[in-house]
Amino acid sequence: MTEFWLISAPGEKNCQQTWDKMNTATAQTNLSTNHKFNIPELKVGTLDILVGLSDELAKLDSFVESVVRKVAQYMADVLEDSRDKVQENLLANGVDLVTYVTRFHWDMAKYPIKQSLKNISEIMSKVTQIDNDLKARASAYNSLKGNLQSLERKNVGSLLTRSLADIVKKEDFVLDSEYLITLLVVVPKTSYPDWEKTYETLSEMVVPRSTKLLFEDQDSGLFSVTLFRKAIDDFKHKARENKFMVRDFQYNEEEMKADKEEMTRLSTDKKKQFGPLVRWLKVNFSEAFIAWIHIKALRVFTESVLRYGLPVNFQAMLLQPNRRNMKKLREVLQDLYKHLDSSADLFIFVVQQEYYPYVYYKIDCNLLDFK
Repeated sequence: MTEFWLISAPGEKNCQQTWDKMNTATAQTNLSTNHKFNIPELKVGTLDILVGLSDELAKLDSFVESVVRKVAQYMADVLEDSRDKVQENLLANGVDLVTYVTRFHWDMAKYPIKQSLKNISEIMSKVTQIDNDLKARASAYNSLKGNLQSLERKNVGSLLTRSLADIVKKEDFVLDSEYLITLLVVVPKTSYPDWEKTYETLSEMVVPRSTKLLFEDQDSGLFSVTLFRKAIDDFKHKARENKFMVRDFQYNEEEMKADKEEMTRLSTDKKKQFGPLVRWLKVNFSEAFIAWIHIKALRVFTESVLRYGLPVNFQAMLLQPNRRNMKKLREVLQDLYKHLDSSADLFIFVVQQEYYPYVYYKIDCNLLDFK
């Protein structure tokens, strides 16, 4: 399970005592695996700033999580048949997500703690640029991929609809004749005997013994037949009545060559773009995920100061719940921290769907829809 509960509780005599109390109550009964979550002492600022920032951080948290999920999902889309390799590409600072979260250390270089909370949150909000870049890159790559798939689809499927360019050859046709023309007819396999018996009499001016089976799929065969040009319409009509479908096809070597060259070009372009795109996704997934976890840390700091007051004295803790005991874990934490309710009521400035007497945020590392 890769869901974590990031909580904080006020320091008792010291923060270590807060940690020991929680850890003893939960880990020893196998309710959760616990880790200290180290948040440096940040610049607090005024109460008004904290209240405003708390609301902004809630929105930023939601937005950055959506970017993280979009980048992860697009990585899976780009890898296509290699989706089993997605997780090994979704790393944060070169390590897997669980390791990064459980060994979290504040990145002083990215988010200098000497700056105000407001400034730090603005640095984190630069994930917006990743979102914008992703939209542009995805649009370009999807367009290329879509055009290639459109051409590829023409070369598969039923003989009634698929491209015939890679099936027929120049010698299958009577070309450059003023009077004669070769048509291509799709005949169901069950109707081969009927075709052989009747094709010469479907209309006048059909060249005797001119039919030839060029290609077969599971259901049908593609036959050529030669006739006089003036008999085309009558032949097509009679063929349709007998459930033989004449394909609208003219042999044009230049067009067929152009289609093949276009497919080769698109395929080459896709391969060229694939590597750089995957590298961009890896780098920017890491950036976005790291920003997201720092936003969680900043939210814990802000909400803990609002709830527990000054001076700053709280312990942030990361719990990985045992899936079978989640309800019991919630009950134990409630008993452990229910005494905080009376003082906490004065400091609830953030409207949350769930309220607990301790600061609580969820971190869900299950980022892919197909999992």
